[in-house]
Amino acid sequence: MPVSRRKFMSNVAVTGAGLTVVPRHVLGRGFEAPSDTLNVAAVGVGGQGRSDLVNLSTQNIVALCDVDWDYANRGFESLDRDIKTQQTRLDENMVEFRPPASARGEEQPLQKRAMTSLERSRTAAQVDAMLRLKERLPGTKRYQDFREMLDRQKDIDAVVIATPDHMHATIALAAMDLGKHVYVQKPLTWSVAEARALAKRARETKVATQMGNQGHSWDDARTAVEYVWAGAIGDVREIHIWTNRPLGYWPQGVPRPERSRTPLDQLRWNGPGVIARIANALAGDYAPPPSLAWDLFLGAAPHVDYHPIYHPFNWRGWVDWGVGAIGDMGAHLIDHSMWALDLGYPTTIETVSTPFNGVSFPHATMTVYDFPARGNKPASKLTWYDGGLLPPKPIEMGEEEFNKGGGALLVGSKGKLLHETYGAKPRLLPKSLHDAFGRPPQKLARIPNENHEMNWAEAAKGKTETSCPFEYAARLTEVMLLGVVSLRAGRKLEYDGANMRVTNVPDANEYLRREPRQGWSF
Repeated sequence: MPVSRRKFMSNVAVTGAGLTVVPRHVLGRGFEAPSDTLNVAAVGVGGQGRSDLVNLSTQNIVALCDVDWDYANRGFESLDRDIKTQQTRLDENMVEFRPPASARGEEQPLQKRAMTSLERSRTAAQVDAMLRLKERLPGTKRYQDFREMLDRQKDIDAVVIATPDHMHATIALAAMDLGKHVYVQKPLTWSVAEARALAKRARETKVATQMGNQGHSWDDARTAVEYVWAGAIGDVREIHIWTNRPLGYWPQGVPRPERSRTPLDQLRWNGPGVIARIANALAGDYAPPPSLAWDLFLGAAPHVDYHPIYHPFNWRGWVDWGVGAIGDMGAHLIDHSMWALDLGYPTTIETVSTPFNGVSFPHATMTVYDFPARGNKPASKLTWYDGGLLPPKPIEMGEEEFNKGGGALLVGSKGKLLHETYGAKPRLLPKSLHDAFGRPPQKLARIPNENHEMNWAEAAKGKTETSCPFEYAARLTEVMLLGVVSLRAGRKLEYDGANMRVTNVPDANEYLRREPRQGWSF
């Protein structure tokens, strides 16, 4: 039987008689906790959560939670393969790379080149981290229900959350209520209201918080921001951001699997008839795998019968649990423009797309945001493209082609800035501007080893500040999710960010939040 967060917190208080681990922020910055190693628990360890644990392997991993342990174990079992692959690269001193696309946009085959000293040191560190995690896994306690984990295990200092998007807020709020530091994978939340709730709770509890958009801690990303701050491209009024997701990653634009109510031979071979046939072909009576706790997977989301098209991973393309391509990659791509230009909340949002059935995100979307002037910064228009859509190519690129995997183009009054996903490879256009300007003055501190997860762990110990705390991450996530709200509303929206309200389409406000399933309210 589902238990509400309020009742769960009450039960924890009674059974636990208080926390046995004092949060480090309570001790103050001048004091060290009894151990300088953070006791970390992780919820959702079958995918990205495993990578987070590798990067946190110097810490004390005390508990793991996943709703599907067969799937999660396959990820842990692949550590041996991954260690062998990385060790082979070290032994051969070679790394694979893909040359830029041809002038016609054709992808080039992978090639090999000698590793740089930095690549060697990072690869060696990754091998050591995977070996450490592998050694620690056998003695780590395992759970299927995060509530049971938080109730029973009193030695947890911090929680990593890498579940499907729809459960991020529920788990993070429960952890913060217990004084746990929280690291939440991107997107921070499934809804705008949840993002606001997490930011508010982070301010109240003062725990160390971080969203898992690891590029925010990369040196390249910080250089991209510094180019803008240094005035290298002047006033920015136009921004273009794109990703190739979901192409080749997960299905979108598909119907809910269900039997056709009309006999198939009576269906026309038009668009609706073909879609009905696809839905019928997908339909079936599928029992969840024995290892999967389907009701725990659903959590706060509405009940839907299990189907293998939903889990694992494909949940991202379904409205019930994910927020599509912009939720997956927006935090890695919109981030740097938001950061550099202090964009704040948009005043209008309009999403157009390929056909959208309301349950599975469309194959491709384009979202246009209008941001007002801020201080001495002019108003800016940001356009998001996914599913293979691309912006017009600027003439300054010459024969160079866009990285179709993803990137951003900031158009300024003095030039342009181009970077790839995570803020990688920032460069000015035209090349003559890049060569003449040189490196921008460094204004931002660099994150040691660009390790986003360890930056959070050190902040939890009171030694530093987090790179992407919820205060910033919630605003970034809200901007991303407003694109989804416009898609679902089917209208251009006018938005009052100060009051979290759509002003011109009242019905669209229902898409800013969702009433959790009974027993899962937060």
